Amino acid sequence: MTPGWALLAGVLVAAGLVAVVAGVRRSTPGLRAALERVDGADGVVEVDGEAAPPGSRSERWGALLQRHTPVGLTGRQRRALRLQDKSVAEFYADKLVMAVIGAVLPALLGSGLSWALLGHVSAVPALAAVLGGVLGFFVPDLLLLRSATGTRTSALEALLVYVDLVTLERLANASAPQALVRAAGLSQVPLFVQIRTALERATLEQQSPYAELRRLAETLDLPELADIADVMQLDETGAALSGTLRARVRELRDAHLTAEQIRASADAEGMTIYMTLPAMAFGLILLTAALLQIVLG
Repeated sequence: MTPGWALLAGVLVAAGLVAVVAGVRRSTPGLRAALERVDGADGVVEVDGEAAPPGSRSERWGALLQRHTPVGLTGRQRRALRLQDKSVAEFYADKLVMAVIGAVLPALLGSGLSWALLGHVSAVPALAAVLGGVLGFFVPDLLLLRSATGTRTSALEALLVYVDLVTLERLANASAPQALVRAAGLSQVPLFVQIRTALERATLEQQSPYAELRRLAETLDLPELADIADVMQLDETGAALSGTLRARVRELRDAHLTAEQIRASADAEGMTIYMTLPAMAFGLILLTAALLQIVLG
């Protein structure tokens, strides 16, 4: 057996032994995490993508990887996952798949090239497999970070539509809590699902829906939702909400449109450098020809 195959076989055997030991070993639950899950900051049961039981086989593998990986998720990543209505177990399942792909493809490609060029398999494919597996493990993090801005923009646009639906329900003589619940049940967009879950939790706990919406706004880092909750709570004082809601959604749309225009202008200014590169290349060609003629002449 060549040293490369021996090294690769040793790495696979060691990884298998580590996986078996990690799966058999009884893990000690974290007391702080358990208490935070049972009793949240507001005295309610925390229900999110992490606490939900995994359903599919891939999510079960993802939950197993989540329990044993030393790399946790940041608050920003958790908010992005909730806005996408994606569980933490599913996210770790994506990390597992990308790590396997990143480990297998370089190993196969490197082994084939080594055999074709050198006549034997070297240790380079094994090192490439390890490096590819590590890089593949962090690919979903990069994709999530790249889509964070677009996810928040989609959530804000969904919130504007939600406010319009709430306004229509109010015009149909529905109470403020009824308007919130009915409007949230009209779509399966991730933000609508999050709002519907929050309202159902408030109903089961016999709590005010407005406090639950503010808590959801803080969790998702979506202050516009807290503003809508403040406006809807005016119903308890007997105030007319239809005009106030339409004025508030008009302000939110104007602010969203202004932010999109600023971002589009920044993107357009960033593309000017690519427009000047062809002109610079042609100018360099012309100058080079003239300089060569002067030097050689």
